[in-house]
Amino acid sequence: MRVIAGSAKSMPLKTIQGMDTRPTTDRIKETLFNMIQPYLCGCRFLDLFAGSGGIGIEALSRGADFCAFIEKNKKASAIIEENLRFTRLKDKAQVYCCDVFRGLSYMEQEPPFDCIFMDPPYDKELEKQVLQVLKDVPYVTEETLIIVEASLETSFDYLEEYGFSVVKEKRYKTNQHIFLRKN
Repeated sequence: MRVIAGSAKSMPLKTIQGMDTRPTTDRIKETLFNMIQPYLCGCRFLDLFAGSGGIGIEALSRGADFCAFIEKNKKASAIIEENLRFTRLKDKAQVYCCDVFRGLSYMEQEPPFDCIFMDPPYDKELEKQVLQVLKDVPYVTEETLIIVEASLETSFDYLEEYGFSVVKEKRYKTNQHIFLRKN
């Protein structure tokens, strides 16, 4: 895994061994960032279920001003810290080693985020639980772009009820990205 573009272009990123995290492939990451590049310059980015931090680090490398990473796995959080030091992006980031719902409560005092990315474990409805929290927090506005990575089987039929609308969908062979905004 590597940083694809920006200030840390081509720098390799470490990941933890085993199946505890599922790094987004370079090809999917490149497609995703081609779609969101216009939103990144100067943005505040939130990376939920951050794994090794590859998505948030890519956002920082491409011009985001700040990224908060939330990852409960201690080994993965340590890898995020190491990757941030290696890419010299540490001063633009904050890593929270905790459950995503506790981390979201820590964000209550933060200014609004421009972009929120989440890649929860597939098929456990964690994205639904997170969106239920995000619909009522002050750091998510109508301008915040929320991107959910999920399995192809994941249903988002509840979004209207939660006050979100789909802006864009991108389906890949094995998963999908759903782009949302608050109504």
